[in-house]
Amino acid sequence: MSEGQAERRPGPPAGAEDDEIALMAGVAAARMDSFKALYHRYQPRLTRFLQRMTRQSWMVEEVLDDTMMVVWRRAHTFVPTGKVSTWIFGIAYRQALKALRQAQPVAAPHAGEDVAEDGADPGELVQQQQRRDRIGRALDELSAEHRAVIEMTYFLGYSCRDVAEVMDCPVDTVKTRMFYARKRLRALLEPREEAI
Repeated sequence: MSEGQAERRPGPPAGAEDDEIALMAGVAAARMDSFKALYHRYQPRLTRFLQRMTRQSWMVEEVLDDTMMVVWRRAHTFVPTGKVSTWIFGIAYRQALKALRQAQPVAAPHAGEDVAEDGADPGELVQQQQRRDRIGRALDELSAEHRAVIEMTYFLGYSCRDVAEVMDCPVDTVKTRMFYARKRLRALLEPREEAI
């Protein structure tokens, strides 16, 4: 997926960024109602991002709490010329890397998402689950930086420029990480695809 493809994903509704900037101003003024609204807006997306990045389910809630604590304490440093989402995801990314460095290696269970639908073919559901499990195991083999690039571009729809801002690195570094992440995933998944 190129930078242009990621940018074509549906974004937040018109005016959402202005609303988030207003919420950030409220958080900077220590207004708990603004913080709660911002938390509820970001909690689901941050949880998914942290689950995919850390691959450690026991770590997600703690890193999410640490992230939002930094948002609360540092809201006054947010510059409204940038996106609120990239600022918050940048904090989450750094908090996740910090937690991963401090954690002892723990094998994370490969729990798939249940997608059973009424009338769905059980054989197809099993194949979908197996595919998700294979992809999950392959993602486990990537470094945290490579998982984060994959997560932000493919699952969150961020452009390479946004990812670079979150990761605090040049756009070319993001593109290089994306290249190596996809190359590694391809190497991990191709043999398994042939075996099926």
